[in-house]
Amino acid sequence: MSHDLFEAARAAMAFAHAPYSKFPVGAAIRAEDGRIYAGANIENLSFPQGWCAEPTAISQMIMGGAKKIVEMAVIAEKLPLCPPCGGCRQKIAEFASATTPIYLCDETGVKKTMTMEELLPHGFSTDVIG
Repeated sequence: MSHDLFEAARAAMAFAHAPYSKFPVGAAIRAEDGRIYAGANIENLSFPQGWCAEPTAISQMIMGGAKKIVEMAVIAEKLPLCPPCGGCRQKIAEFASATTPIYLCDETGVKKTMTMEELLPHGFSTDVIG
């Protein structure tokens, strides 16, 4: 099932607005409702005030009425197996579980699968700060 997430992330990457970094990224989420929500990074002149692909996809998911990330794929045009940045890892963790798979892709498909726990050990959680 991860292939459709790869395709959605790759398609989303085509919409990236990355004139400053020249580093297009795409992300796609499968939410608990079974739908796929995708996003791309969007930069602006007040660099680094833009935002990454992962929170764009999360925003799409929330606005679509879903609340939980079941699995996620990330692809970057210039960096195969590009993981989410540190800030995005915490943003993803807000809507994922420790075992949620995150697929790291290159131009041909999913090449590595990591869990949120592997990507963000000891991240903030609501049961700790709630």
